[in-house]
Amino acid sequence: MNGPEILVPITMFAGSFAMVFGVVYLRTRQNLAMIEKGMNPKTDKQRPAPYQNLRWGLLLIGAGIGLALAYIVCSHVLHEEENPALYFAFIGIGGGLGLVGSYKAEKAWLDKEEAKEQQH
Repeated sequence: MNGPEILVPITMFAGSFAMVFGVVYLRTRQNLAMIEKGMNPKTDKQRPAPYQNLRWGLLLIGAGIGLALAYIVCSHVLHEEENPALYFAFIGIGGGLGLVGSYKAEKAWLDKEEAKEQQH
């Protein structure tokens, strides 16, 4: 490794260091900004996300359905062995539809909770 080959490990180590340094630096700045505004930074991390599992479940179901549809379209409709662009497109479409479904479920729940709060 005399020439340009030495740049690959150097770049990998420098990039890894920059990423870790950036994450720690930005987290520290966020905590300091929260303290300046009178907020407790530790309470932000303890709040549960009520529909996190639903979001991931619908995303993975959508991606799986997209993968299955891509296989069906490639093998039965187009009679091709494989078309990678079609697979990625259907995975993206299925995953996106799963996330849209998750958003609609969360939005309906939030609207119902706001209606309950306004009644009391």
